[in-house]
Amino acid sequence: MQHAEFHWRKSTRSGAAGHCVEVATIPSAVFVRDSKDVTGPVLTFAESDWSGFIHGVRAGEFDRPGA
Repeated sequence: MQHAEFHWRKSTRSGAAGHCVEVATIPSAVFVRDSKDVTGPVLTFAESDWSGFIHGVRAGEFDRPGA
């Protein structure tokens, strides 16, 4: 399956300027790309790795110190 065939979605919190990433999922993987460069590189994550990343984001694990 080609990346162009995936159902790509942006966060509902994405600003009007379009500075965002898009995400597509299939049962075994999650794909991430730059919304401004849809033909550019695509990152691929195992579902378990993506879930761990999202959990870390929600827990503030990646927040900048003092922000």
